[in-house]
Amino acid sequence: MPSNSRPTIVDLFCGCGGFGLGAELAGFQTVAAVDIDKDLQAAYRLNFPETKALQADISNLTKETWAFSLGDLRPDGVIGGPPCQGFSRIGRRQKDDPRNSLIAHFFRQVAVLQPKFFVMENVEGLLDDGNLENLEAALATVSGQYQIVGPMVVNAAHFGAATVRKRVVVVGFDPNEISSLCESDFQPEHSIPTSVRDAIGDLPGPSVQQQGEYVWSRYPVLDMMAPSVSAYARHMREVPPPHLGWSTAVDRLAHGEASGFAETIHTRVVTERFGGTPPGRVEEVSRYPRLHWEGLCPTLRAGTGRDRGSFQAMRPIHPAEPRVITVREAARLQGFPDWFTFSPAKWHSFRMIGNSVSPIVAKHLLDAIKPRLSLDDSQTQVVAAEDRSSRRAHPRRRNR
Repeated sequence: MPSNSRPTIVDLFCGCGGFGLGAELAGFQTVAAVDIDKDLQAAYRLNFPETKALQADISNLTKETWAFSLGDLRPDGVIGGPPCQGFSRIGRRQKDDPRNSLIAHFFRQVAVLQPKFFVMENVEGLLDDGNLENLEAALATVSGQYQIVGPMVVNAAHFGAATVRKRVVVVGFDPNEISSLCESDFQPEHSIPTSVRDAIGDLPGPSVQQQGEYVWSRYPVLDMMAPSVSAYARHMREVPPPHLGWSTAVDRLAHGEASGFAETIHTRVVTERFGGTPPGRVEEVSRYPRLHWEGLCPTLRAGTGRDRGSFQAMRPIHPAEPRVITVREAARLQGFPDWFTFSPAKWHSFRMIGNSVSPIVAKHLLDAIKPRLSLDDSQTQVVAAEDRSSRRAHPRRRNR
């Protein structure tokens, strides 16, 4: 049962849980998280043991399904990042990609669940001609009830992550239950840039022993207050709140160990090419970028799932060593804390990270909403119910 002290959310297209983690760290309680991918759900269940994780096709969920899963609970918010490959500016874009319809299903679920607010994330390509119409049509299904903020473009680097990752965010809120929101509420104020060195400079290199499924390694410097450990790294090393995390990972973290250090073996020729590529440049054959200690990581990409050929996305080259980055280094760059566990398989882990919303960005977005959220429904539900019918007849203009 949900805690009375925390507002509740439902996480749609939850993936491994980047968006949900940001919401939890902002003080929300995830009561249900849905994804169709069993590998993603396996990781989600490890990291969110108190959340009801549902492996399901969101397009098939009905009001009756939610009643069975949630009882009479009405979530305060719905968050989610529908699969975006059909809108992505990278690779082939197809207007008839069936994944394009998942945005409409996101808003259909919003209409069913009737939350006080929703937050949807997607790629910049959603705003391109031919794609924006899909978003407009989907928003029209809920604009009678919700005031819409956006679409707005956010960059993870501006919120303190060590990666350039631009995404489109749309927020909707019921003004009878949440005080007014505008785009400026979701913009970073005084964020300190986080460099690649800040993010991964304290981490050990790959483990050549490959022991255990998750490949654990100890920090070279255990003293979190040592000069070589940045404020960002110290934050990533912190243990989670009691309701989050896989107990094994949390226990090992408390003893100075983290997972995700499996080695990627390169041939001698590849190692030489990587080593000969200057930091901040792109390796000419693989087209992999080499990170620079004082720079930012480019957008981490996901590759494809089994249904799309299991293609592996590029992995940036380490700034000082002739190799691609490890899973834990990718997680740090994206903003995942060290207690967060992905998959025993590197391919799945990188796919999870590349598909995720940065928890740092997610927390900021939900931090902006939570203070405006009324937890006392007794004073708002009557007014809201009386006003909804008139607002459906007169949709509100977007707050841009």
